Amino acid sequence: MATIDTRVTTYTGSTTKPFLHADHIIKRFGAHLAIDDVSLAVGKGEVISLIGPSGAGKSTFLRCLNLLEVPESGALTIGDQTLNFDGQTPRANQLMEMRRRAGMVFQSFNLFPHLTALGNVELAQMRVLKRTKDEARERAMVLLDRVGLKNKANSYPSQCSGGQQQRIAIARALAMDPELMLFDEPTSGLDPEVGADVLAVMRELADTGMTMLIATHEMEFARRVSNRVIVMVNGAVIEQGQPDQIMAAPEHERVRTFLSAVVGR
Repeated sequence: MATIDTRVTTYTGSTTKPFLHADHIIKRFGAHLAIDDVSLAVGKGEVISLIGPSGAGKSTFLRCLNLLEVPESGALTIGDQTLNFDGQTPRANQLMEMRRRAGMVFQSFNLFPHLTALGNVELAQMRVLKRTKDEARERAMVLLDRVGLKNKANSYPSQCSGGQQQRIAIARALAMDPELMLFDEPTSGLDPEVGADVLAVMRELADTGMTMLIATHEMEFARRVSNRVIVMVNGAVIEQGQPDQIMAAPEHERVRTFLSAVVGR
């Protein structure tokens, strides 16, 4: 397979120093090669959409970037911190520090059902960042207001719609003050109208300069919001480029087949 150039480039073509650099990441689950030697560099403030068919490795790659899955080989740099995985097992404190830099939003929300929206956003702040209850509550209320859910602060997840739960999950991730946000199919399973509210929050984050990687099947959102679109198939990057180029004139036949199946659905 041809090597795909995933260096950071701006619209003017100049190269910038990457804020996130995944270098030759490999991840296996038993005999299954889930991530096949993927390298990616992302500049500060870039928004990257990962697209591709189900099972392409998009979610696993994001989990490797957040170190919920630890790669078997390669290296990962976020900001000024680098972890090398070739024959090395990172220490627990190294993993924790790197995870704090990368907020993760899952397609299944993963909220604690016994906690209110406010409690869900407060908890990790107190346990990980060691903020006081008052500090965590103040920050949580600001973020719930930011995602349009201040009025749901005392509601439990079961009392919220799917879109509201996802926006609470975004507020929870932001409460950890991440330098990078990772979104794993954040609108999967949501009705289009409800999903639009989630996408609006993500668009606002992009407008404020948050560095973001988004695994998505929302092709129009990817085209409008992303600086680059990266296509994954069978755990590998097979094409990347600016959104209009990828959507209108992909070079790889597999990309054309995928886009013909999903664009306009």
